[in-house]
Amino acid sequence: MPSRRYHHCVYVVELSTDVLQEPRFRKANPGYRDGEPCVYVGMTGLAPDERFDKHKAGIKANRYVERYGLRLRPDLYAVYNPMPYRGAQDMEIELGIALREAGYGVWQG
Repeated sequence: MPSRRYHHCVYVVELSTDVLQEPRFRKANPGYRDGEPCVYVGMTGLAPDERFDKHKAGIKANRYVERYGLRLRPDLYAVYNPMPYRGAQDMEIELGIALREAGYGVWQG
């Protein structure tokens, strides 16, 4: 059986806390704890740094990442990558939930 090369990744972008001024972001994070990071959690078939660059350039960008994205947070996602497409879909949701439970402000792709 041929080996499969997985290339999908989850990634986390740290957002400026200025994103908390956005009503939709604040409403999506009622459990946000002051002082915790605000992040965007996404999945991609690209390398996370390439995907982040596309967000910042406005290419298929999430508006919060385009406006408020500061840096990637590989400390929060690198251990999971790479993975199959379905695994990345599931992990995007699970990671977002875990970070919200930890008090982070989270927006998901």
